[in-house]
Amino acid sequence: MLTVGNREDLLRGALKCLLNKGFLRTTARDITAASGVSLAAIGYHFGSKEALLSEALIQAIGEWADEMGGAPAEPLSGDPIDRFETAWTGTISSFPKHRRLWAVQFEVMAHLDDLPEVRKAFAAAQREGRLGLAQLFHDIDPADDPEHAVKIGAFYQALLVGVAALWEVDPATAPDAHDLAGALRLIARPPAANK
Repeated sequence: MLTVGNREDLLRGALKCLLNKGFLRTTARDITAASGVSLAAIGYHFGSKEALLSEALIQAIGEWADEMGGAPAEPLSGDPIDRFETAWTGTISSFPKHRRLWAVQFEVMAHLDDLPEVRKAFAAAQREGRLGLAQLFHDIDPADDPEHAVKIGAFYQALLVGVAALWEVDPATAPDAHDLAGALRLIARPPAANK
């Protein structure tokens, strides 16, 4: 008999497999072994292994975002660039704990042409992600200003993916929050002041 708990067990098992084996190397049998749920349950609850893995990955990204959205170590007040640096300090410090999660995301992005179901799920989650990032990094309530939240969230999304990619390659040379804030100060100055 298929139960509601099977769905959650499958998601937990799928996430474990994603973090240990990656997206492409995870088989349906790996997931059932990790979750203790039958192969039939994957089709019943998700339709396909790819849909299950996509949902598990998007859920894990959401949990990371929720973790980041908790109370910052320092109050986000005062100079906007100081707030920017504080928010990025917390974000970048989360990378070691979530390194495998980032690696799986980059693996999936590299294969989206072969995973149309996954591309569709990721595309659907992008707007939500942008709204969350605008709130996290810029303290914009998406309900108050959805248009600006999407635009500012897209900027932070692009920056986040770029910084995470650089950190994946070499944490020692990836920019830290102080580097990012310093660059933003330089960008904000008139060109003549940068000479």
